[in-house]
Amino acid sequence: MEPLKHECGVAMIRLLKPLEYYQQKYGTWMYGLNKLYLLMEKQHNRGQEGAGLACVKLEAEPGEEYMFRERALGAGAITEIFNTVMEGFRGLAPGVLADAAYARRCLPFAGEVYMGHLRYSTTGKSGLSYVHPFLRRNNWRAKNLAICGNFNLTNVDEVFGEITAIGQHPRKYADTYIMLEQLGHSLDREVERLYRKCKDEGLEGMDITQAIEKHIDLANVLKRSSQIWDGGYVICGLTGSGEAFAVRDPWGIRPAFWYKDDEIIVLASERPVIQTVLNVPMEAVNELQPGQSLLVNKEGKMRLAQINKPKSVKPCSFERIYFSRGSDASIYRERKQLGKQLVGSILKAVDYDVKHTVFSFIPNTAETAFYGMLEGFDNYLNELKVKEIEALGHNPGHDELERILSWRIRSEKVAVKDIKLRTFIAEGNSRNDLAAHVYDITYGSLTPGEDNLVIIDDSIVRGTTLKQSIIGILDRLHPKKIVIVSSSPQVRYPDYYGIDMAKMSEFIAFRAAVELLKERDMKDIIAAAYRKSKAQENLPKEQMVNYVKDIYAPFTAEEISAKMVEMLTPAGTNAEVQIVFQTLEGLHAACPGHPGDWYFSGDYPTPGGVRQLNRAFIDYVEQMYQF
Repeated sequence: MEPLKHECGVAMIRLLKPLEYYQQKYGTWMYGLNKLYLLMEKQHNRGQEGAGLACVKLEAEPGEEYMFRERALGAGAITEIFNTVMEGFRGLAPGVLADAAYARRCLPFAGEVYMGHLRYSTTGKSGLSYVHPFLRRNNWRAKNLAICGNFNLTNVDEVFGEITAIGQHPRKYADTYIMLEQLGHSLDREVERLYRKCKDEGLEGMDITQAIEKHIDLANVLKRSSQIWDGGYVICGLTGSGEAFAVRDPWGIRPAFWYKDDEIIVLASERPVIQTVLNVPMEAVNELQPGQSLLVNKEGKMRLAQINKPKSVKPCSFERIYFSRGSDASIYRERKQLGKQLVGSILKAVDYDVKHTVFSFIPNTAETAFYGMLEGFDNYLNELKVKEIEALGHNPGHDELERILSWRIRSEKVAVKDIKLRTFIAEGNSRNDLAAHVYDITYGSLTPGEDNLVIIDDSIVRGTTLKQSIIGILDRLHPKKIVIVSSSPQVRYPDYYGIDMAKMSEFIAFRAAVELLKERDMKDIIAAAYRKSKAQENLPKEQMVNYVKDIYAPFTAEEISAKMVEMLTPAGTNAEVQIVFQTLEGLHAACPGHPGDWYFSGDYPTPGGVRQLNRAFIDYVEQMYQF
């Protein structure tokens, strides 16, 4: 498995009691800060390129800082940002540090509203200036805005055009900067609307400020801004006056969950994270619904608002297969089911010779599907045992029963993730040689020349690791046959909603289909798909059609898999190799609540996804064939 990068993870906390309450009950006023740290650490799977946090104090005096932010780059960014925050408290006497009133008045990050972010880039842009949260400053407290998100917009150009048309001038052409300015402009309009209303009512001075902060409605801001957004997103934000929000895309592509009691409101990208950090049952954690926003005002009153009408709801199935933590009860169950449903296809691949087959998995994300696969084979073996026993008659002998009941499914930990290939090894030959040793094997785990080896992975995207490392190292065990099993279907299309996937030319399924077209003298299909794609280049995105499907249409999934085997099997491999994929029907049966499958099916949930694919395919053809 070549690791896929997921866009991001978010966490948000609103404390509902004074800091003194947490000092007295939990022994520290840093309760919120500590919980944010845990929420972020337990979502580190969602982003290891950078991390950031923001905090708002609710009761700062004029002239005092009330909005704080810390960001860092790298895999150790979470530790770094919290170490930096804690540096501001070092040297204080224990009694002073335990004084919640002093902390609230004098210490940075001693606030009531927190927001955290973990970043994986899908744009190729890196550096501290691209690490969330992004901050927009203003002398009006209510106009200060910090945002972060787990998202990718497919129509940044349209949003950019909209805000520049009204005179704005973003400093950078990047989705988060543009979104910040768009939301900030809407926030300004909301504050100015309330300002005029207050003036008309005869209010003056601080009375106006207090009235604005009391009545500001972030639902208006989100409705005004998000109508044009095309893509998958969960956007979180804080204002300088203490309002907080999180909003989810109307297709439900990206996930978010929330919990509330009388002490705290929490939102995060994953449900089990909230369960673990706050020690609450699954039933107490709610999912933010498609198009919905969680809003908390300055007083700590929470409400849910429908910002955009739900559209064709297609939550991302890759969240269930790969990205989200497998400790979620339903995700664990679904991943097991993905493995269990492959039993029939695997049996065909090994010619039903279970006795001479060893089962294993590619560490570490496929482990849960492996348990489901074993469970399915145990059920299959039990059926065989029952038939054998019934065939013996009513009085089977002890030895006969013992022989039948001793049949076992043979499972071993064959593949071991041994090293991480360091990025400083850039030279081609050295890198290829090292890549072959990313995985190691457990010698003696099967009988050479007799046993089949079935090894399950969660997905096959580029196939690079299979070719450079896995197949070659497994062949050293001298199996009769190697069956690589993918618990997900063939990945045929790029994702444009937050997953860092390959370009068209790097998808092994796409390359296999193209090779089949060439071999069978059907290259005219590529040219025809290109012409149709090119012809719609200037159409509105809502009218665009996915013509890349034409590349796959002449072939069965099995034909494409067989070609993939040819392309990925290293020279000198002695074992026969076969790749078995999950079907789309199997995926939907295992994950019924997450029908988003565009990277497998090409059925993009938003028009912007089709437009992006259209552009990628045109670029591919023009680069490869010089049309």
